[in-house]
Amino acid sequence: MHEKRHRKLVRDRVPAIIRSKGEEAQTTVLAPTEFTPALLDKLVEESVELRMAPARGQLDELADVWEVLTTVVTELGFTLDEVEQAASFKRIVRGGFSERVWLESTSEVQAVRN
Repeated sequence: MHEKRHRKLVRDRVPAIIRSKGEEAQTTVLAPTEFTPALLDKLVEESVELRMAPARGQLDELADVWEVLTTVVTELGFTLDEVEQAASFKRIVRGGFSERVWLESTSEVQAVRN
């Protein structure tokens, strides 16, 4: 028997899906203190998968990012409305991304002495 180690957070039904294929799935339920860091790792994982996805797979990857993100919001004690309001405020103050601005570099401006 060949064991493949995953050591990552998965959706609730994944172990049952694995077992339905005749494979074994060893699982653990994370403690509350372990869950948030695992969720944040999962958000990075799903974001990378979205970045690497071909156009035809982007919607599924966006759905995964959304599922993890909405769970993170709840786990951190916020609501989606609060996140939306915070995003709206930041958009007003700092702008959004619609203008596609790419920052190449910055440098200090030397003060002119009199």
